[in-house]
Amino acid sequence: MSRFLAIGECMVELAQTGPDTYRRGFAGDTFNTAWYARRCLPDSWDVTYATAVGTDATSAEMLRFIEGEGITPAVREIPDRTVGLYMIATENGERSFSYWRSHSAARMLGEDTDWLAATFASADMIHVSGITLAILPPDQRVRLCNALRSSPATVSFDTNLRPRLWDNEREMKRGLTLGASAASIVLPSFDEETALFGDATPAHTIARYREAGAHIIAVKNGAEALTLATPDGITEIEVEPVDEVVDSTAAGDSFAARFLAGLAQNEPPEKAARAAMRLAAQVIGAPGALVPNIFSGDTQ
Repeated sequence: MSRFLAIGECMVELAQTGPDTYRRGFAGDTFNTAWYARRCLPDSWDVTYATAVGTDATSAEMLRFIEGEGITPAVREIPDRTVGLYMIATENGERSFSYWRSHSAARMLGEDTDWLAATFASADMIHVSGITLAILPPDQRVRLCNALRSSPATVSFDTNLRPRLWDNEREMKRGLTLGASAASIVLPSFDEETALFGDATPAHTIARYREAGAHIIAVKNGAEALTLATPDGITEIEVEPVDEVVDSTAAGDSFAARFLAGLAQNEPPEKAARAAMRLAAQVIGAPGALVPNIFSGDTQ
């Protein structure tokens, strides 16, 4: 059986459903990608989520949720730790976040190099993000990326920039460059690249990540064309109009899932990117990070 593995932090999510009402769930950027990948990949693929949790009741409930969604947990349990929590408020489809993650076990993900090596050993594709790197101490960040480089898997890195998680801009630049250097697929967002690196065009973003070692780069640009770079060249793919943006949560995560699922099954990159853009368009038309009802139709 082939294995798709995502690594990172799954958190308790409180998503706003009304002026004073929130719905509780479990989500997190790389977990969202694993959740959508499970629905985009055939049963011949195992989808695994690697994370660290505490030994408390909320951690146990989260693991039951992960398994109930058809995802295999690969877990380190750390006593006296728990899982993080975040709250989403939305206005006109745009998100604002509040976080409580100081005691999150996932902040120790890079501590055990033997666990990382064993977890990555059986994976065919591994997905990691800038958020995963940002929550780790610098030494653990390096250990995680070294383990990714040592893995035989194809590694995907979603830059997913969250400035508040980094100590300073210098560390943020260094961390994203480190993550990209461990990956052959990089999924940046152009507005974030412009803000951090001063990129004038997607071509500048592509050039930098090619220099870091990436073979495939998909530069997302909101409602503007996606720029896809492969060893065969660069293609711009226009975004189809969306009637209404209800909630942009997990737009990039769902894109990554469908794009990587396509590549894992040897789809041409452009075909995989177009299908990924269609899925993301459906996701932003509904509230919350995980949108199960869109899979009753055609997302291929």
